[in-house]
Amino acid sequence: MATAILLEVQYFATVQYFSKLLHYPQVYIEQQENYRKGSFRNRCCIATANGILALSVPLQKGKHQQANIQQVKIDNSTNWQLEHWRSLATAYGKSPYFEYYKDELEVFYTTPFEYLSDCCWTAQELILELLQFSPTISPTTNFEKSPADSSTLDFRNQILPKNYQNQVDPNFKIVPYPQLFTDRLGFLPNLSILDLLFCTGPESLIYLDRSFIK
Repeated sequence: MATAILLEVQYFATVQYFSKLLHYPQVYIEQQENYRKGSFRNRCCIATANGILALSVPLQKGKHQQANIQQVKIDNSTNWQLEHWRSLATAYGKSPYFEYYKDELEVFYTTPFEYLSDCCWTAQELILELLQFSPTISPTTNFEKSPADSSTLDFRNQILPKNYQNQVDPNFKIVPYPQLFTDRLGFLPNLSILDLLFCTGPESLIYLDRSFIK
């Protein structure tokens, strides 16, 4: 049985991702890979009155696919942080816990970031602080196609925009929680952790725990 898990960096990652952080004694975050398009490394999905909205961190033009994840730069020529913050405020302004968490999130969205990896790490540290749990997380120091340690589960590139709502994961089953727009949209599973946080607040850990199948 795996006692550690290897994941890639994600921008305000999914509920599924954070359920992994909660339940594995050791978490490794890949820092030696090359950037991969079509992932949650630079995007997250939230619920709005009109459906799911993807918030994407713009990247500087170039061959990111061949660049180390730590060298991928954000395109700050547009005020993407303000756009993301306004989208969150519009979508979750009436949620039960938006007012409770908004000050910390607003600080994040007024902090400049040059590199995508730094942005994702800061976002993850912020969420863990708000959730009030501290998993043992270590960045990788070298790239391995497969983990040399058989006790480490390689879950890199398993939670993707193309399959995050219907991916087969024997250790994850989303437990529905109160969302803002279920009357018109139904329950939207496995969105960004921000959705769970704004909707359930301190009970987020309970839902993360129940969503993990041991």
